[in-house]
Amino acid sequence: MKIAVLIKEVPDTGADRALDQQTGLADRAASEAVLDEIGERTLEVALKVLDADPDTQITVLSMGPDSIQPTLRKALAMGAADAVQITDEQLLGADLVLTAQVLAAALRRHEYDLILAGNMSTDGSAGMLPVMLAELLSLPAATSLSKISIADGVLSGTRELEGATAKVSTPLPAIASITEALPDARFPNFKGIMAAKKKPIEVLSLADLGVEALPADTARSIMLSVTQRPPREAGTIMNDDGQAGAALVEFLAKNNLV
Repeated sequence: MKIAVLIKEVPDTGADRALDQQTGLADRAASEAVLDEIGERTLEVALKVLDADPDTQITVLSMGPDSIQPTLRKALAMGAADAVQITDEQLLGADLVLTAQVLAAALRRHEYDLILAGNMSTDGSAGMLPVMLAELLSLPAATSLSKISIADGVLSGTRELEGATAKVSTPLPAIASITEALPDARFPNFKGIMAAKKKPIEVLSLADLGVEALPADTARSIMLSVTQRPPREAGTIMNDDGQAGAALVEFLAKNNLV
């Protein structure tokens, strides 16, 4: 089985994150960059398939600048066989449409039995990329799975809904996205770290993929304005002098909370 796992480097979720006030893009120099946790969990799903079937080949794929290579090496150390990196100056600030088209072009270069992704990244949190790729690649999509299994060429999983649970299945090839309900990823061991240094990383540009990015002055989506989040204000304190109940109802009604 050939599995492609989409991963992404993001600003450390444990640190403060900021937007560049001029460009509207995330200020990635403001905090350490790390492999997105949902990407680690997604790779773990693929690695469990590899554990059960040693003939499985896992390729990790990511779009980003040259600086993401340590993140790709971490994924290789965890157990992926190889990596594909898409790097191009024209991709700076790429929106979801361009990102999906670029990733789809890269995925078309090989025939994968399964494409795995997280349900949403921790920086953009759009949650649209898996279904956009499914549309572009004409593949069935099993999205936001909290449980997943693969047997006899069929992917099955569970999707948690509000007040309900959905059982979904689809024949392979397919695209699947998982949630943080899936187990934590394994840590790379010393053997994996040493082996990762020799595993190949293929670097591609937009020209290699035959994708054209629109000029910067005609962006596919446009950031109109960026404003720094205001400092948190002190909350309202109510002392129970016998009228706290009425004061609380009045406060909730005033703020359209009831």
